[in-house]
Amino acid sequence: MAIVPETLSFIGLGSNLGRPFFQLKNALATLAHLRGVRVLECSSIYESDPIGYTDQPVFMNAVAKILIRHSPHRLLDILQAIEIRHHRIRTSNQNSARTLDLDILVFGQLRCVTERLILPHPQMLKRRFVLQPLLEISPDQSIPGKGPAINYLPCVIDQRCQRKSRILLK
Repeated sequence: MAIVPETLSFIGLGSNLGRPFFQLKNALATLAHLRGVRVLECSSIYESDPIGYTDQPVFMNAVAKILIRHSPHRLLDILQAIEIRHHRIRTSNQNSARTLDLDILVFGQLRCVTERLILPHPQMLKRRFVLQPLLEISPDQSIPGKGPAINYLPCVIDQRCQRKSRILLK
């Protein structure tokens, strides 16, 4: 059996329904216990205002740095299964309220566009609630095909994103 190499990836976590802090912590713990996944680090939890559809509760967001021994599409399947366990209901509005949202932000140096997956995540450089926690745990992070993530922070500085607390892995 061939050994699949590990790929450094970043996952965005978000929630604004139910018990957001608990859901983020639980999702991170679920990831940490999966075969072929090693959670290296997680950012602080940040509170941010909704973007697009603003008549909804504030979001709690974080970014996790992981090593993964699966393909990006398999990782997407894993993340969506975790969302479903947290009663995520998908709607046609991408900016709607949700119990849990898990997004692959970066998967190694991969750049891809498929029907199910675009990498790096197409909206990540327009969202302070992604950039700020990403830069907290990986200050020199470069985005494939885009360059240093820190170069995009001034473009989103007007978006409210306030550090609240840390997620603790047990």
